[in-house]
Amino acid sequence: MSADQPTQEFPPSEAKSLTELVEYGEAAVVSRTLRKSKAGTLTVFAFDAGQGLSEHSAPFDAYVQVLEGRTVLVIGGERVEAQAGELVLMPADIPHAVEAPERFKMLLTMVRDPA
Repeated sequence: MSADQPTQEFPPSEAKSLTELVEYGEAAVVSRTLRKSKAGTLTVFAFDAGQGLSEHSAPFDAYVQVLEGRTVLVIGGERVEAQAGELVLMPADIPHAVEAPERFKMLLTMVRDPA
């Protein structure tokens, strides 16, 4: 499969519920990559309460769209709370972490700068 093809079957021209594309796992973070290309990635995550992603950085902008529940993001040392229906930008090269004070689902869209 080339880097510009969907990494999992995702039918074109069909409406899908993002929250139904990934299920919660007990004491786990579950993800499903919908698209990965040179331009970026599109991934749906389900975090069980108390789970998270440790601090890291990426060389491209990452947008977190909370689909269900709420999360706490730490971006450049600043805490940002977000809930269902909200979108947060985690800028490129800035350390960030994800915390799940309760179960939540998010869509992560990473966009690579074409330069």
